[in-house]
Amino acid sequence: MDKISIIGGNPLKGSLKISGAKNAALPLLAAGLLTKDPVILTNLPELSDITTFLDLMAHMGCDCIREPGQVTLRTPDVLDLEAPYELVRKMRASVLVLGPVLSRFKEVRLSLPGGCAIGTRPVDLHLKGLEKMGAEIILSEGYVTAKAPKGLKGCDYTFPIVSVTGTENLLMAACLAHGTTRLLNAAQEPEVTDLAHCLVGMGAKISGIGTSTLVIEGQAELGGTTHSILPDRIETGTYAIAAAITGGSITLENTSLKLLPLVTQTLCQVGLGLEQKGDNVEVNSPAHGLKPQDIITEPFPGFPTDLQAQFMALMTTINGASSITETIFENRFMHVPELARMGADIAVKGNTALVRGVSSLKGAPVMATDLRASVSLVLAGLAAEGETLVSRVYHLDRGYEKIEEKLSACGAHIKRIRKDPVIDEPSINTTSSLKIASSGHA
Repeated sequence: MDKISIIGGNPLKGSLKISGAKNAALPLLAAGLLTKDPVILTNLPELSDITTFLDLMAHMGCDCIREPGQVTLRTPDVLDLEAPYELVRKMRASVLVLGPVLSRFKEVRLSLPGGCAIGTRPVDLHLKGLEKMGAEIILSEGYVTAKAPKGLKGCDYTFPIVSVTGTENLLMAACLAHGTTRLLNAAQEPEVTDLAHCLVGMGAKISGIGTSTLVIEGQAELGGTTHSILPDRIETGTYAIAAAITGGSITLENTSLKLLPLVTQTLCQVGLGLEQKGDNVEVNSPAHGLKPQDIITEPFPGFPTDLQAQFMALMTTINGASSITETIFENRFMHVPELARMGADIAVKGNTALVRGVSSLKGAPVMATDLRASVSLVLAGLAAEGETLVSRVYHLDRGYEKIEEKLSACGAHIKRIRKDPVIDEPSINTTSSLKIASSGHA
């Protein structure tokens, strides 16, 4: 597997472009299943999660024409209604095909999804909502089979807890349901809003966009559209923190602080300078150091759980104590032991981590455990003395487009160490895999 090597100590300077949001792109791809007309998505990031999701859609029968920075989706009236384990196991977001396929084709069979191990993210909220809309749900042998022979029906559904993918799934399902659907306690994340705007462009009738109550009037059919994916707010926050942890100053292109209201406020309280200039954000570190700050992760507009690990890495380098409370995922402190290997002083009790800043982090071999944990180790490496070697960087490739190139362009000493799988694997396994590939069954 590839590794990433970082030699710390260089303040970041320069500019980098923020990619389209992965967490917006995935539900937008699924929305292409709602119509036979072409759906064109631009500002598409080049990520392994995007490739995995497009592979799933192509397997089901969607025609996916991918070009640099965009994709054209055409979904015919006949589709393979099964999403198999071999594809779904790679990412939890695969569950997003459930709502649109069931709503349009009246049936779907989906393997229970997989993904990174950061805690329980049950699909029961999705299934209960679809049942409320009239679907028959059967769980058997690791698969969900959902049927609605007469089509889904509009209903009122209140999410017991805020669920981003649950809101997105039911929002898409409701667009072709009979009657009116009201989704209460719906997620308000910018990615949900972006999906809603795309659906409206396809002919959906949705009110309450950007609020916790979405009202959808079902339509007989939807049409095609062209939609630009919004900037990645998590990437924006990550690189702003990268500037802070290195004492640097950078320009983030093609993004907006409006996507990160509480993060912007928090980083300003830490002492970082953030200023919106047109479509760019100027990030400037202060001359006299930063201050510790406490955070609690919450659904939007609160502090996002997807920036918790990065913020913790920053707090390890700031003189003083800070507390970080995680309320979204119960296992999202798995980066703590790896940061401790680099000299961080972190004590975890329950869902709160107490961080005491140290004078300097030390480079060390560390291992990524999930997407955001992996980038927190990269950030720590940028600030550490000596070399940090991050393994399992396939996690990074799921959510950060060309991270080495972007950071290198701003002066970071970072490189990817690629390993040849043919050399690394035992010869008997290599021969076997080559035979399978040549026989056409791989």
